[in-house]
Amino acid sequence: MLAALVALSLILLTAYFGESSGGGLHAVQRGSMQVLAPIQEGADRALKPVRDLFGWFGSTLDAKKQRDQLRAERDQLRQQLAQTSAALTQAQQASGLQQQNTSGGLSQYQPVQARVYQRSPSTWFQTLEINKGSSDGVRVDQPVVAAAGLVGRIKQVSSGNAQVMLLTDQDFGVSARTRAGDPGIIGPVQGTPGDLLLDLVPKAQNVRKGDLIITAGTTTSRLPSPFPQGIVIGNVSRIDYGEGPLDRRIHVTPAADLRRLDTVEVLTQPQAGLRASLK
Repeated sequence: MLAALVALSLILLTAYFGESSGGGLHAVQRGSMQVLAPIQEGADRALKPVRDLFGWFGSTLDAKKQRDQLRAERDQLRQQLAQTSAALTQAQQASGLQQQNTSGGLSQYQPVQARVYQRSPSTWFQTLEINKGSSDGVRVDQPVVAAAGLVGRIKQVSSGNAQVMLLTDQDFGVSARTRAGDPGIIGPVQGTPGDLLLDLVPKAQNVRKGDLIITAGTTTSRLPSPFPQGIVIGNVSRIDYGEGPLDRRIHVTPAADLRRLDTVEVLTQPQAGLRASLK
């Protein structure tokens, strides 16, 4: 049967190409094309929406794939930017700490650099957790500083970490003085997180808005201070005047941004000569 069909096809092809263009087979071909042309055109029109639909699906799938690739690249770049920004911040803070260590009374101490890994959930983070502890020489009441200035003091210590009480904590206090030398005591303002108060200033009328406030250090051998002299605390932000000329409340804004600390230093035991002077 197959052989017969092949033979018939060969005979028809031979006859088709052998006859003139006006022959019967050519006429049949033309007639068939005329008959089938409208059917083919109708089929093309009917199938065009289907082809367009498949083309739209294909384009949509390609677009979604490209979108997903671009999103993945964007997320990767964001992560790299975040890591770079964090590393830059840590490097800047570490550089500031290094410069601070070479000036003033801080040069007499042995600083231990630590990373902040946890903050208390309150509005202004009254405590911090750092990754250095007693095994690194950290002890209770040792000062904690950042590149910009005073952060607080060590409140609790374990072998590998420690808790830092911030200078905005309600239990914190430190002797201070203005750059001009007027003494006082720095403590937090009750009910106002982040606000400090310079109190007990004998010549409060000499204090002006913008004045720099620093730690006073040890003022008497009977009450040695764990804070060395000259650590920046902050600047006078405003002065509330009362009825009398000496009745005034001096508000101070901390120099260190306590909400964004990544790296701090604990000022561990000072050198032997300074320890003897504090006794």
